[in-house]
Amino acid sequence: MPLDVIVVMDPIGSIKIAKDTTFALLLEAQRRGHRLHYVLPGALALRDGRAVARAAPLEVRDDPADWYGLGEVVDLAFGPGQAVLMRKDPPFDDQYLYDTHILSLAQAAGALVVNDPQGLRDYNEKLAALLFPQCCPPTLVSRDPAALKAFVAEHGEAVLKPLDGMGGRSIFRARAGDPNLNVILETLVGDGQLTLAQQFIPGITDGDKRVLLVDGVPVDYVLARIPQGDEFRGNLAAGGRGEGRPISERERWIAAQVAPLMRASGMLFVGLDVIGDYLTEVNVTSPTCVRELDAQFGLNIAGLLFDAIERRLADD
Repeated sequence: MPLDVIVVMDPIGSIKIAKDTTFALLLEAQRRGHRLHYVLPGALALRDGRAVARAAPLEVRDDPADWYGLGEVVDLAFGPGQAVLMRKDPPFDDQYLYDTHILSLAQAAGALVVNDPQGLRDYNEKLAALLFPQCCPPTLVSRDPAALKAFVAEHGEAVLKPLDGMGGRSIFRARAGDPNLNVILETLVGDGQLTLAQQFIPGITDGDKRVLLVDGVPVDYVLARIPQGDEFRGNLAAGGRGEGRPISERERWIAAQVAPLMRASGMLFVGLDVIGDYLTEVNVTSPTCVRELDAQFGLNIAGLLFDAIERRLADD
């Protein structure tokens, strides 16, 4: 039965469709005969306690010169028979938080929200990895510059980053005795911001690997984001090169540690970041790398996700 698929995303006119996972999801939903609706930026709202949005019917085309068309904007109320794709990129700021509260009311009205709004609030992408310490390298999260500096001295080399970044922004690599370490800590901690310090993992030279979980099941291939030149960050947004590979046994083991909690929490689509043998992040807001893996291995990861969405709605 056709569904109403409602997407909350960054402006669709500015995406790069060759790499945009949200676009892959929309193409698959349309291929299945579902009706697409595009929520205008900033147009989620509450009216008399009910979740609503200003939205337009959406058509998508896999054409880099003309990839979407919008119909007439209307008021849309959330309810049964709807799948809401919450695909706004971080930062997870106050406005994002408020949107998740609105989407919780959409969920209470009968819509399926992917990913679950409560989970989006609960699982900070850096901190969520630490729910699985058996998978992680030595890590400290603190506001105390002296403690962070001591952590770097203890481990010899560390990566330091804020809790709300994405795409490799504001990530620093520092060694014990680094004359720039005080400045790095002043930049990150500022007037009391929590900062994450993690032992540097030399395996980054082999790539920061993205493992995708669809309703708790790992995709059979991962995308290794490999740093280029003198850059230590593998993020594609920071210039990393994406190389697909079969998932390793260690990556399957990490996925098996994380998957039960994610599935139970309604996190149908999750991206795990793995460097070397270690889990470093659990991405729940807008996991990426679908287009790259589909292209390299002839997959249809969006199809796996819509299979899960349709199962969940059929079970309601």
